[in-house]
Amino acid sequence: MWAYFVVRTNRREHPSASAGQGSGFALRSLQVQPEDVVDVFVYVAVLNLAIEYLPAVISESFTLSLLTAVLLKLSLELVLVVKARAMTRFRRAMTFRAKLTAGLLLWATAAGSKIVVLELVNLVFGDAVRLGGFASVTLLVVTLLLSRAAVRRLLAGGHDETGNPAGTDPAPSR
Repeated sequence: MWAYFVVRTNRREHPSASAGQGSGFALRSLQVQPEDVVDVFVYVAVLNLAIEYLPAVISESFTLSLLTAVLLKLSLELVLVVKARAMTRFRRAMTFRAKLTAGLLLWATAAGSKIVVLELVNLVFGDAVRLGGFASVTLLVVTLLLSRAAVRRLLAGGHDETGNPAGTDPAPSR
């Protein structure tokens, strides 16, 4: 399965890096990774718990909640890219005016992303799926991101950053 995502590229690998051009972002075709599938499963579980316990969150069927989870995964990945870019801009800002502008961009990303999620779900699913209002979507998004981080940390437990069991030497023996 292939999908298109906006991804951060390593400037040394980016073709325009030698010319000093390019923003470091590119539209690339990426293969869906196992952690993306795990993220969708986590999103389905959290979304269905929200459907069960928050009266404002409604989905007419499990299939729609699964499709909503996929839509949330795609939109939240894009939001995380935009947020990372805004954070970089904030950290690099030298003047008060630049910090203020970058801070406003961060705030707009945080608040605007919830509105975008609400409108996107409404556009794609209509009345079949409702995520409630701004407060319930904010709670849902924060819970989704925290759950995703917790599950990823749980699954990565006991492994170093290369994916090898902790304490093992990845170099081949002679």
